[in-house]
Amino acid sequence: MNPEPFPHLDRVIHEKARLAIISSLSATPSLTYTDLRNLLVMTDGNLTSHLRILQEAGLVALSKSTGETRPQTTYTLTDIGRNAFTQYLGHLEQIVAQFRKTTPSA
Repeated sequence: MNPEPFPHLDRVIHEKARLAIISSLSATPSLTYTDLRNLLVMTDGNLTSHLRILQEAGLVALSKSTGETRPQTTYTLTDIGRNAFTQYLGHLEQIVAQFRKTTPSA
């Protein structure tokens, strides 16, 4: 097996919770903080921590607005985030393809 794709996996995205956040945001134009928290069944502290890391890396953006009753925070995947996720998936596909070539069919 060629180990080359492994070092190219983005460590920011590869962490389980952040991968879940990025995957969720890639499937929709945006999600509110509450929607993300409920969808991923994460605590406020955990979700906030991971969103901050993704935001600092430029992978997600947030916008704040005033809802009908209280402020609302919405997250979107940035163009940089979308490109990084596409590259990440490409590296995973290379790993899977190599595995399929080296594993005998059952």
